[in-house]
Amino acid sequence: MSDTFPRGRTAIAGLATFGVGEMPGFSSMELTAQAATLAVTDAGLTFADVDALYICQPDDFFAGLSFAEYLGLRPAYTDNNRTGGSAFMSHMASAALALEAGYIDCALIAYGSNQRSNGGKLATRITSNTWDAPYAPLFPLTSYAIAAARHMHDYGTAREDLAAVALAARAWANTNPEAFARGPLTLEDCLSSRMISTPISVRDCCLVTDGAAAVVMTRTDRARDLPRPPVPLLGAAAATWWNSIAQAPDVTVTAARESGARAMAMAGVTPRDVQTAQLYDAFTINTILFLEDLGFCPKGEGGRFVSDGTIAPGGSLPVNTNGGGLSCCHPGMYGLFAIIEAARQIRGEAANQLPGIDLALAHGNGGTLSSQATVILGSMATL
Repeated sequence: MSDTFPRGRTAIAGLATFGVGEMPGFSSMELTAQAATLAVTDAGLTFADVDALYICQPDDFFAGLSFAEYLGLRPAYTDNNRTGGSAFMSHMASAALALEAGYIDCALIAYGSNQRSNGGKLATRITSNTWDAPYAPLFPLTSYAIAAARHMHDYGTAREDLAAVALAARAWANTNPEAFARGPLTLEDCLSSRMISTPISVRDCCLVTDGAAAVVMTRTDRARDLPRPPVPLLGAAAATWWNSIAQAPDVTVTAARESGARAMAMAGVTPRDVQTAQLYDAFTINTILFLEDLGFCPKGEGGRFVSDGTIAPGGSLPVNTNGGGLSCCHPGMYGLFAIIEAARQIRGEAANQLPGIDLALAHGNGGTLSSQATVILGSMATL
């Protein structure tokens, strides 16, 4: 399969975020359209150039149709893949294949949510399932708590290790003007925060924000002639092992093990080659699981890996350099924001810009550790 993927032949030509934090008065679609407009402009194109739309809105199951109508477009292709926060990595994969085949010429991938302004919550109680309801689980939070508890039992991971993820995210956010949550955060703050679903406390949970994001993809030979530095897509893969975590044979292992390996094989790289990783951190345990499953450290060692400062500013593997879902933003789904931060690092324009970034990984998670998708982005020097 790695031989058939168009490595580096398609690229991100434009990108943008809009309304990160709180944007009262905007609908989700209005936020999305603003980000889309900025991304198309960033690419030096117009909406007349866009012939494919990829979208996954939180509150519209027919978003592919609504988005086209809102923008006044008649796209040749629309994709409304709804795998949750991983959908946008899958959008990139299918857009790359369609572009390579000549089926489309310019893809717009977009997302927006007014979750915070609209009074949305991070978790809701499960009441419809006969077997689960008596235990008052929270969706999706309790599923992640189960994974965290099992990881602690099997590998000795401690709440201090989970806290290290939150502290690293806040350290990055504190120097990112776009980040919603900034300010002091201590280990004691994390350990003493209110428990929600043991062992997950408030500080282990992502934010609830508004925000929108969009990227424009086209063939790399065309992107070379556009105003912004192209960010070639070197590899992309998705994997789904279950929907409900109750069906997982091992809750400490995710399909990121498969999506990451396949994406890196397509790109011709290994975890050691990755200079920065942008991981979907809906909860602190996510970062630990994905670091292990993507091959950055052995299974069971993720807690020690993060507690050693590896992912924080100054560490050897900068992770979620914008502050991630824990401290930058999380408007219902975070995947596209992870992609944009990876691309910004390669373009040399991130708020917390790292020196000489030519290879970045962005990883998305959907459902309750259900759908995993990974993309490998590079600079033109990697072609």
